[in-house]
Amino acid sequence: AAAAGGGERGEKKANAKHQQRKAPPPLSVSDGGGESNEVGDNPPGTPVAASPSATSGSPQPPSTPLATAKPVPSTSPVPAAAGGSLDGGSARDARDQARREKFQRLLQMSNLDLDALRELSWSGVPADVRPTVWQLLSGYLPANIERRNATLERKRKEYMGFVEQYFASRLNGANQQTFHQISIDILRTHPTIATFQDKTAQAMLERLLFIWAIRHPGSGYVQGINDLATPFFSVFISPHIQEGEDVESCDVGRIPQDIRDNVEADVYWCTNKLLDGIQDNYTFAHPGIQKNVRALKDLLCKIDAPLAEHISTLQIDFMMFAFRWMNCLLMREIPLRCTVRLWDTYQSEVDGFASFHLYVCAALLVTFSKQLRAQDDFHTLLSLLQNLPTVQWGDEQITLLLAEAYRLKYMFHDAKGHKA
Repeated sequence: AAAAGGGERGEKKANAKHQQRKAPPPLSVSDGGGESNEVGDNPPGTPVAASPSATSGSPQPPSTPLATAKPVPSTSPVPAAAGGSLDGGSARDARDQARREKFQRLLQMSNLDLDALRELSWSGVPADVRPTVWQLLSGYLPANIERRNATLERKRKEYMGFVEQYFASRLNGANQQTFHQISIDILRTHPTIATFQDKTAQAMLERLLFIWAIRHPGSGYVQGINDLATPFFSVFISPHIQEGEDVESCDVGRIPQDIRDNVEADVYWCTNKLLDGIQDNYTFAHPGIQKNVRALKDLLCKIDAPLAEHISTLQIDFMMFAFRWMNCLLMREIPLRCTVRLWDTYQSEVDGFASFHLYVCAALLVTFSKQLRAQDDFHTLLSLLQNLPTVQWGDEQITLLLAEAYRLKYMFHDAKGHKA
């Protein structure tokens, strides 16, 4: 029990130095229809203890020169958005194939160059190599190719040992409350996506989230963590679905049990790695979220003062909308397919889920600045902030959002007062 209470320590994060790149100019992003982002009975971030002993707007450029801004570097990490090139689909197909071959060459290296993998992955990862790339970028798999199979075998066996040791305690004492909250949250996780309404998928997510809560008593399970496991689940299950099935509407129960066990273990470990880097978001009083929301407000005052003033004039506290943005990493603001693309970049950035996420949130506000400033009362503005019209978004909009976020990061990351 003492070993379980200590949690799984994350591996030391790589402090890779990325090459300097030029950020693109302010971008225009088209929006789609609205979508409700109703949360549930409890606000995201409500902790539930577990006891181990119990076993379409356009971004607006800054209106005035900013003293904290720095010159942008000479090259850009962001490729042209899909459909934006004049040379037609065949040229895009050729570029996609060339990128896929670059990934394959990197993944076949005896000792993987992680810096090169991050650089290549920043602009998106092909779906067929994404499971392996994410496991490498998260630190779950080692760079040495000869150690990967043994590592997977060992970690999967270790996770199944946790299940055997702890899962039977889910109905005992304080753990019963934890498991009950997880079960409730799983039922309303991505309610419009059939895969996450599949009983087999729900049981897998219940188990891995309960095991995580038992092994992390400092925070316990917190509502919103259920969302963070789902991108890993959709990516790691995708190689095993039937031909012609969509990952958002697949029959998970048809997948053999041993493969499901492996997927469940991989989702657990990668979710664990992610949460290691943002643990302060889920401890008592959510100090990480409090800090990031303050930083977002400060940054918006610098990059879009009219919008910041409008939000303040209508007496909207940033915590009313940005708490969920930080707690759920925007997963309730954009479609799951967009989250997967976004996480390609987050995992390519050093501390991407913490520091770079701040700039993505700021870029999202700037993207919808015109529409937000057009709302003239408290209720309509707050409703729009909590339900941004992104339901029709895809890779193109996420690419543009990331480009703007990168520009903001490069200009303001060293500025005092808003660093995440």
